[in-house]
Amino acid sequence: MKHFFGLLLATTTVAFSTQAMAQATLYANDRFAGQSLRMTAQVPSLQSYNFNDRASSIVVVGNRWEICEDDGFRGRCTVLRPGRYDALADLGMEDGISSARMIPANVRIDDDRYAPLPGATQAASQLTFFERDGFQGRSYSTTGQVSNLRRTGFNERASSAVVAGERWEVCEENRYRGQCMVLRPGRYPSLAAMGLNDDISSVRALPRSARVADNRYAPLPVVSQILFYEREGFAGRTFTTETPLDNLQRAGFNDRASSAVVVGERWEVCDDNRFRGRCVVLRPGRYASLGAMGLNDRITSVRAVERGARIDDGRYAPEALPVYDSRRRGGERMHQAEVTSVRAVLATSGQRCWVEREQVQNRAPANVPAAIAGAVIGGILGHQVGNGTGQDVATVGGAVAGAALGANIGRNGQPTTQDVQRCENVAGGAQPAYWDVSYNFRGRDHRVQMASAPGNTVMVNEQGEPRQ
Repeated sequence: MKHFFGLLLATTTVAFSTQAMAQATLYANDRFAGQSLRMTAQVPSLQSYNFNDRASSIVVVGNRWEICEDDGFRGRCTVLRPGRYDALADLGMEDGISSARMIPANVRIDDDRYAPLPGATQAASQLTFFERDGFQGRSYSTTGQVSNLRRTGFNERASSAVVAGERWEVCEENRYRGQCMVLRPGRYPSLAAMGLNDDISSVRALPRSARVADNRYAPLPVVSQILFYEREGFAGRTFTTETPLDNLQRAGFNDRASSAVVVGERWEVCDDNRFRGRCVVLRPGRYASLGAMGLNDRITSVRAVERGARIDDGRYAPEALPVYDSRRRGGERMHQAEVTSVRAVLATSGQRCWVEREQVQNRAPANVPAAIAGAVIGGILGHQVGNGTGQDVATVGGAVAGAALGANIGRNGQPTTQDVQRCENVAGGAQPAYWDVSYNFRGRDHRVQMASAPGNTVMVNEQGEPRQ
């Protein structure tokens, strides 16, 4: 079959023909309306065609297509079979597509990666609340609107939720008043993250065609993930999973992991298949050597541990170094922030040196430790808002995540610090260990450490936090 390549920006609907040309057409509005973009080849970044985070419906012709919420086919991805998908909101991906590509016919795809077939019967829309975080405790489910949860005995008691089918609006007062937020289909292990813990009094499903402003959506829960490296120190070939795997042999990574990075929830790793043999629980963080816990090149099965599950202290691995999670959260709007300075920190033969800002003599101790280099998620080592207040430092489990150079604030908000060069003996060549990058977003200075040199801008969310 002849192959066609290229992109065409269109403003009309697709005219179907008898050709089996593989193509997908994105539309800015539901039901194939508004501006459109027709694709016949992979698109690593829809930003290049001014269509990033704009698609609300799609038509797929001739072959399967994968759509992803991040550039470069990263983040949450869904595979679409040929057909007409009149509302991407049904897939939890309304206005959230950043890259797309055609899947060759000979590539095998796991069933759980497919979106529901267009026109397939959907499960009834349902909202289930749980009394405690992590889907624990007493529960209450509804498939219809409830203007006052007091009648159900579940008023102001919900701490976690599961949404199936359609989107649901949840409000802190009866009759859908007060603060209201919209939950997309998914699992929300903690409503406290959106300020609604034990505070919901009325709920209702939203019609599929209802338009919802971006700022009304609750953030989608960050997907828990474990990333394995073939060698210690986060080097060599990698393998990532967000789902349980009872035998890593099928993934080609059995008995090969030597270091790991855990993001989101805790993960259980076992040296036999089907979660048997010796098992260890890894908390979120960076594990530079699995050999330290007797699991180097011995992991065969892995699975995430539910947030509410109780684990004996003896089953945990030693505490990990913190990790900065720069993955894009569902529904986040991205912005480009201007880079104001870049400084490479070199790892020379036998010695690595860097410049560290520290307090001047007789001042209080700095509130941010020295730079931490190590494993990366999305290429980000750490982030700090430039004013140096403790609340602005990105943290994971209460520890500084990665880190930036510390800065003290003296009288009138002026730093009372000085730059000091420090060195340590390391093996390696004369190459950058990381890049210390400063950028400004909406009048505030930020500092981030990156595993590779940035361009003229960095991608950030509404709070100026780096994303990749």
